[in-house]
Amino acid sequence: MRIILHICCAPCSTYTIRCLREEGHELRGFFYNPNIHPFSEYLRRRASLEEYARWLGLEMIWGPEDHLQSFLRQVAFHEEDRCRICYRMRLQPAAETALAQGYSAFSTTLLISPYQKHSLLREVGADIAEETGVEFYYRDLRSGWRSSREEARRLDLYLQSYCGCLYSEKERIQEKMRKKGCLPTSTPSAKS
Repeated sequence: MRIILHICCAPCSTYTIRCLREEGHELRGFFYNPNIHPFSEYLRRRASLEEYARWLGLEMIWGPEDHLQSFLRQVAFHEEDRCRICYRMRLQPAAETALAQGYSAFSTTLLISPYQKHSLLREVGADIAEETGVEFYYRDLRSGWRSSREEARRLDLYLQSYCGCLYSEKERIQEKMRKKGCLPTSTPSAKS
């Protein structure tokens, strides 16, 4: 099968690409991640993937870089549904690219992460597949998570510590501060 593979970062692509190639799929990478904040983080992730894709001989498609405003506009006042919005923002262009370039399917490296919402990814992917007529190739790759991290370290790829969005970065920092005792477990209500 010819698959456009949405890639969130180089570390998540290591095991995913190896696994899909071993299954006999022809892959073309697609990097479009409007959620990544700050821009310096986006640039680090892209540079790491550029280097890894070159090393692998993986042909890539690079999405536009000025996208954060669009992500924030779509998520503002819908924070509780931010993952659905984010998944759609990234997978829709991957499916449209697959359709335009004659690929039979689209998929994503997000499927390797135990931190992503797999049922939601599958649902969003299926909706987009129905809309575009391009198959969403779902494969639960979470069993390769640890292997992907080990390979990324071995190859000296940039390893990030959050999904990329402003909200997950805030949650990661808050959790770290709570564990250190720097933040209360709940926020007291303000007095009138």
